[in-house]
Amino acid sequence: MNGGRAALCVEQKELVAEGVVRLRLVDPRGVRLPDWAPGAHIDLNLSNGLTRQYSLCGNRWDAMSYEIAVLLEPNSRGGSEFIHRQLQVGDLVQMGGPRNNFRLVPADSYLFVAGGIGITPLLPMIEHAAKMEAPWTLLYSGRQLSSMAFIDRLQSYGDRVVIRSRDTQGRFDLGAAVSNLRQGAKVYCCGPTSMIDALEQFCRSLPTGALRRERFTAKVQTSPARSTAYEVELARSGKVLTVEPGESVLNAILKAGAPLLASCREGLCGTCETTVLSGVPDHRDSILSDTERERNLSFYPCVSRAASDRLVIDL
Repeated sequence: MNGGRAALCVEQKELVAEGVVRLRLVDPRGVRLPDWAPGAHIDLNLSNGLTRQYSLCGNRWDAMSYEIAVLLEPNSRGGSEFIHRQLQVGDLVQMGGPRNNFRLVPADSYLFVAGGIGITPLLPMIEHAAKMEAPWTLLYSGRQLSSMAFIDRLQSYGDRVVIRSRDTQGRFDLGAAVSNLRQGAKVYCCGPTSMIDALEQFCRSLPTGALRRERFTAKVQTSPARSTAYEVELARSGKVLTVEPGESVLNAILKAGAPLLASCREGLCGTCETTVLSGVPDHRDSILSDTERERNLSFYPCVSRAASDRLVIDL
């Protein structure tokens, strides 16, 4: 599900919580937008030169519009501040995607865990699970109720949704939530790093692949698997590149003149996903599950490296 580049028009812009705006984006020609599934995101190429990724959180069956919600980050690097302060109804933005690194897969039941603006990718998942009549629960926490978006949209689900503001109620007992899961359940989490790290610890006893998460920021990198140079072979052209320890595979590929799109360059957005034909990658992204890493079918050359002497990739 990879759409191309397109110009979208901001049709609506509204404040939906303290520091959170919802944008409704449409094609200015009034044409249908590419289909998407729960968990998908789009890239917005802003006129200030920045590119940012935002989860789609609207009605997936509405083929004429996309909806995203953007939190004004306290230490914004320019993306959220531009959207909040400068982007206006009627403005055009360049869009890439949609792409989906956070797919909802079939399960006997679901536990959804959202922290703050992390509710956005989970909303379409919840609506899909409800439509399929699958058992599910949402734990949704935020700094305070006034900063938590889409509470009104969730009220119709009754006690399946548990909302907690940290300023008055503290944090969820994630360990207890995990220990009470039904067999065959899957856990989907999007939120701050501290929440995801804690949940990963509690989910260690679950079957591989039971936890799926999407991060706001890239994981802190540990030391690479090797500290020496390695080779990357571009299978289509036959070029063999020597990648030095301090160099990214992406930069080596681009220097060699091979076409490869990239966006975040932090292993978060999935734009530069590349198929691995042979060799063992040193996966350093924040996207792939443990199962996907063991398969070694793809990697993200913006941050990942090689563990073997040579990687052969489909470029």
